[in-house]
Amino acid sequence: MKMTKIGIALLAGTSFAAGCAVASNGGMFPAAAQGTNQKQTYQMLTLFSTVLDRVRADYVEPVSDRTLIDNALNGMLTGLDPHSAYMTDQQWHDMQTETSGKFGGIGLEVTDNAGLLQVISPIDGTPAAAAGLLPGDLITAVNGKTVEGLSLNDAVSEMRGPPNTEVHLIVKRQGVTNPITVALTRQIIHVETVKSRLINDIGVIRISEFTERTDPGVREAINSLRAQAGGHLRGLILDLRNDPGGLLDQAIAVSNDFLPSGGIVSTRGRHSDDDQSWSAKPTEDVSGGLPIVILTNNGSASASEIVAGALQDNHRALVLGTQSFGKGSVQTIFPLAGNGAVRLTTARYYTPSGRSIQGVGITPNVVVQETRTPEPHFAPEHEADLQHILSVPGSSTKPAPAPPPAVLPEAAGQIPRLPPENWPKFDPKKPATDFQLQQGLVLVRAIVAGSKAASR
Repeated sequence: MKMTKIGIALLAGTSFAAGCAVASNGGMFPAAAQGTNQKQTYQMLTLFSTVLDRVRADYVEPVSDRTLIDNALNGMLTGLDPHSAYMTDQQWHDMQTETSGKFGGIGLEVTDNAGLLQVISPIDGTPAAAAGLLPGDLITAVNGKTVEGLSLNDAVSEMRGPPNTEVHLIVKRQGVTNPITVALTRQIIHVETVKSRLINDIGVIRISEFTERTDPGVREAINSLRAQAGGHLRGLILDLRNDPGGLLDQAIAVSNDFLPSGGIVSTRGRHSDDDQSWSAKPTEDVSGGLPIVILTNNGSASASEIVAGALQDNHRALVLGTQSFGKGSVQTIFPLAGNGAVRLTTARYYTPSGRSIQGVGITPNVVVQETRTPEPHFAPEHEADLQHILSVPGSSTKPAPAPPPAVLPEAAGQIPRLPPENWPKFDPKKPATDFQLQQGLVLVRAIVAGSKAASR
């Protein structure tokens, strides 16, 4: 996660630090650099200074020291993992704007993939979604210029611009021989992160990302669904497919909406004193205990994985779909007093049962593919496929099995993994063509029927 947003750079599960990190020993080097390592550190800094002087003196064109230092900071951080980065003051301002759920751009979540931009997910209701951009697409050029050689933040900046101006992308897509040219008009994007619909007596709540307005939106959606159902709402589906994440506190709040007790998520960092855990506060389940099925796919990342893992581990919901993305690292933001900010990976996420999300993701209780013959992507489909990802100590990136649910309806074993050959082509405006959604409805109704039978 880096997945970053076009228009702003905060991706699911990022926490904030109020100030910058300061060396505690009073010197310019941290304690780890003291002693035997200090000499080598000085030598490497001398090497850096030598290279800096050489570039300033002999590069074909004059380059400002600011540009050179910004590039060096970017290289230092992006070389650690896909989600750490240095942000200039403007990029830091953009990121703060994005988390409010209102920002300028085209509405696309991307990550770096071998120097190109890989689409993680278009955001619902944005120019990127309207243009038909898909998870797994590779963006090779912006406005006629290649993105190769640019840092992720710089590549994203190329796609930003004033509202009502055009940006042209060249896209490489699996199964399409020729490059695809896409023209989009930038907009001030008001992200409606929560949408809902009633299908007979089952409520479907779609969460496209986690911003400051997501938890209130979920609560409003449940109240609206109850009113539409005339008091006969029987179950819920939380659709987290292609939800790239967002704010950690919103993931915790949404989980707590349906969990009157139990753990939600924990983080483990380099220093055990910094480890944290969050549990549900003893509040009323806003759904009144309705059966819940969660839909996931490879575009479900970070904050959406936290919610899915919390409800799955607490036996509050069943997960249906495909393996989630596996972005299970925490990025802490360290503002740098007028010089932007550092986004640094500082911890890993774990579900309440102790499963790591990082490089693994959430395994569905019931695996259901979106299409009968899914096309492989040029680009990686999961965090584990990216270069130099953060590892999980003592484990592999093999998907961890889902914990046994409290109740797995007998009907779950009869849900087909693949759509039938005559299944209609998916049309987002026609729920009947959404195979995963339809199987989710089957599963939640089976849970409802099982609950009725148990209460007799």
